[in-house]
Amino acid sequence: MQLRFRSLVEDRPGPALRQVFNHGWPGWSKWLRKRRGTHTTDLRDARLSLRRHMPEFERLWDTWVDVCDGDDEAARFLSFWSPPRYLVNCSQAVLVDDDGPLLIRNYDLDPQLNESTLLSTNWRGRRVAGMVDGISGLADGMNDAGLAASLTFGGRTVRAAGFGIPIIIRYILEMCVDVQQAVEALRAVPSHMSYNVTVADARGNFATVYLAPDRPAIVTATPYTTNHQLGVEWPQHGRFSNTKGRSDHLERLLDDRKLTADRLLQEFLSRPLASTRYDRGFGTVYTAAYRPAQQRLSLHWMDGSGEHHGLGAVTPGERVVAFTADGSRTVSVTADATQAGSGEPARRLGFGLPQLHQNKPA
Repeated sequence: MQLRFRSLVEDRPGPALRQVFNHGWPGWSKWLRKRRGTHTTDLRDARLSLRRHMPEFERLWDTWVDVCDGDDEAARFLSFWSPPRYLVNCSQAVLVDDDGPLLIRNYDLDPQLNESTLLSTNWRGRRVAGMVDGISGLADGMNDAGLAASLTFGGRTVRAAGFGIPIIIRYILEMCVDVQQAVEALRAVPSHMSYNVTVADARGNFATVYLAPDRPAIVTATPYTTNHQLGVEWPQHGRFSNTKGRSDHLERLLDDRKLTADRLLQEFLSRPLASTRYDRGFGTVYTAAYRPAQQRLSLHWMDGSGEHHGLGAVTPGERVVAFTADGSRTVSVTADATQAGSGEPARRLGFGLPQLHQNKPA
């Protein structure tokens, strides 16, 4: 199977958001229809919940709906208030070195369910760039204040009234400037399921927060997380996702004082952190790396191909990536997507080096 990855840029909700909506809504609306019998969200409840928990987003939400020409079902979805169960797998970690903090993550899912879009926006006067999840939400990203954030599924089946995690990630990146503010926001905004959110800021602070709908948020100084919280509470999922094995591997890696960013990247592109079980809905779709102090981000695939962006200089482009049992590989790249060709080793992309390799037309 193949995915077409896109990088899009806009200052106000407009053509880029419409493109994301047109690309993602057919799949998301089908997903909602399949679950309509077990769950519905009232549009008034969605508005009141935004007004109570994310008041800064109510007007922005209205703008999203207008720009996307969305009906009531689309409006409910874009609020991400109490959606159906929403699971992703993933691994993520923080390493602090001479270049400051690095937040790195694998997004693990069926590639056909991923929106494959890097979106850079300035919707509220703050530059935010990250990988789209849920059209208006993000799976991971960074802002121009030097805050980066990423999510993983927390490995629990409990569900209650609350927001879907992608809009929570969007919210903290739009509203917060450092780890302390992000932690307070994560404590305050209800999550409809259990997720683990890792945040890191330009000063080198970091935290992993275990969110749940049935207990207070748990804030830890753990620099890594996979798909469980205090322990494996869903054994079947834990075995399938190898959450404990991945977590133990990350713990051993990060205990090594000689660990470098380049080596950590290679570990994320290899087993056990990377998965190629795409036919079972559990494969690594992309690896994302964020450098908050240097305001740069990068995306990587298992063949060593990748692209680097400055936060304020994301270059629009497209990249086709193929996924097989052997891993992920870049098939083609538009002229603006990267300065390095398909399959060029990640070490030549300047990963972990002080110099910022901006994207330039080939």
